Amino acid sequence: MKEKLLNELKNSYSPYSNFRVSAIAVMKDGKEFVGTNVENASYGAAICAERVAITSAIAEGYKKGDFDRLYVMVDSNKISTCCGICNQVIIEFFDKDSKIILMNNIGEEKVYTVKELVPISFSEEDLK
Repeated sequence: MKEKLLNELKNSYSPYSNFRVSAIAVMKDGKEFVGTNVENASYGAAICAERVAITSAIAEGYKKGDFDRLYVMVDSNKISTCCGICNQVIIEFFDKDSKIILMNNIGEEKVYTVKELVPISFSEEDLK
């Protein structure tokens, strides 16, 4: 997975932050969807790698509950976590025990469950 993520970092469009991020959403059937961050001069129009990968799967017909795990790599020697918006999207589509694997650009990783990543979350249950 490390090599795929490193390769995807090359596709990042991040001229403003120079913070390249890649992600791969792995489905329960084994299919993979890649994503990279895409920035915009209007910062609010930027989209993170995690959401690109997740929404690519949704666009191909996958649904909530079809997601197995998510790999996220930053182009840094530090391991970073997902932003709050990405965490909210992860909560929507992944099971609470799904693995989120956060990596730096040399392949070191930290593995969390969704519940560990966001222990207190807002979900569909809050709307009932």
